[in-house]
Amino acid sequence: MGLKRLFKNTMVMTAAGLIMRFVGLSYQVWLAGRVGAGGIGLFQLIGTVNMLCATFAISGVRFSSTRLVSEELGLGRQGGAARAVEISLCYASVFGAAAFALMFFGAERIGFLWIGDGRTVLSLRTLSISMPMLALSSVFSGYFIASGRILQLSLIQILEQLINIACAYIFLGDIPSSDIELCCAAIAKSNLVADGCSFLMSGLVYIIIRPKASEYVVGLGKRLLKIALPLAFSAYARVGLVSLENLLIPKKLKLSGLSADAALSGYGVITGMVFPLISFPSCLLSAAAELSISELTAAQVQGNMARVRATVKTLLKYTFLFALGVGAFIFFFSEQLGLAVYKSLEAGRYMKLFAFLVPIMYMDIVTDGCLKGLGQMMNSMAYNISEAAIGLMFVIFLVPVRGLGGYIFLLFFCELFNFTMSIRRLWKICGAGAEGKTLPFIFKGRNDILLPRR
Repeated sequence: MGLKRLFKNTMVMTAAGLIMRFVGLSYQVWLAGRVGAGGIGLFQLIGTVNMLCATFAISGVRFSSTRLVSEELGLGRQGGAARAVEISLCYASVFGAAAFALMFFGAERIGFLWIGDGRTVLSLRTLSISMPMLALSSVFSGYFIASGRILQLSLIQILEQLINIACAYIFLGDIPSSDIELCCAAIAKSNLVADGCSFLMSGLVYIIIRPKASEYVVGLGKRLLKIALPLAFSAYARVGLVSLENLLIPKKLKLSGLSADAALSGYGVITGMVFPLISFPSCLLSAAAELSISELTAAQVQGNMARVRATVKTLLKYTFLFALGVGAFIFFFSEQLGLAVYKSLEAGRYMKLFAFLVPIMYMDIVTDGCLKGLGQMMNSMAYNISEAAIGLMFVIFLVPVRGLGGYIFLLFFCELFNFTMSIRRLWKICGAGAEGKTLPFIFKGRNDILLPRR
């Protein structure tokens, strides 16, 4: 792809991301006012289960398709790239259908026993229908990223967001905000419609632009499974731990002395209001991290180590500077942001506190993308699983004692732990040994980037 093309595609994806983040944040603000902090908190719990089931539906296929297509294109095999998509779609169909069955038929058990709130059952059944579509759409997205079709992918994502918001406005209609069950079900229905439209648009675009699968590549299925299955099982472990952690947080907050409504509201303010806002500028970094996977993979299979180091150095250097600026802005204008966006001083106070976490969060996004692009998926997942396990322990033992203060501490500790482990690994494989003892994003020295085994 080259640094120039990477920069161009990053700008396209960033522009789309900014539009989506702005529209999404506006939607989140409207939704918070429409259904209240309690409704936002309950839907966050529903979203936690949805994330767990979506992880099973996708089972590593998004990254696997990106990696396989990037390898085939890097080796000049257009037909092999098309074969990779076909095999990935078969894989996604199996796991998507299984995720639908588990979520639809297990909705009552999940709602009453796991979440502990029967008002979530209807939403869970509604969201289950989107599981196969999410899995298949992930394959198309992987192809678009690997082949540099960023404009098409960005337009589809923007349209999906707009459809979701329009449907939510229509479906919520005259439902009173006090009826949290029906409000959450309406939001879930809007997500389902948006996912369906995104799947249809992605499939249609792929049919139009796909290359002919004229080449037969030996062992492509085995290569897919070798990448996807370890990622899938690692993702199950991590997301399972995170889901359990998120489901336990309101319960453990109540043990600290907070009422049920206060616990759900406090959780909703941090996860549903503060984090969407402080994460808003990171769309630039998310785009760069995702696009760097195909760029680093192509350079790696071609043995171009200078290109690998130049890409990593550039990404991390400018991420560091960008993150410092964003963190400082949020810190100094936190109260104004809280009042302007949410009309809430409480949200503003939390923003000032979490401004210190912004540089770590943003650097971690790009570091994780670089590790995946260099074939270090399992190391990245190991750090994520360890982080989730530590977070769960904090929720069980610290949050009941320290309440929201304990929850805030675990967010800081876990993010710092993950970033420290990831940047150390990236620094090591990019050759920052005896000659590179400056900053983690200034790489010098060895050329021992590990190439994928054939």
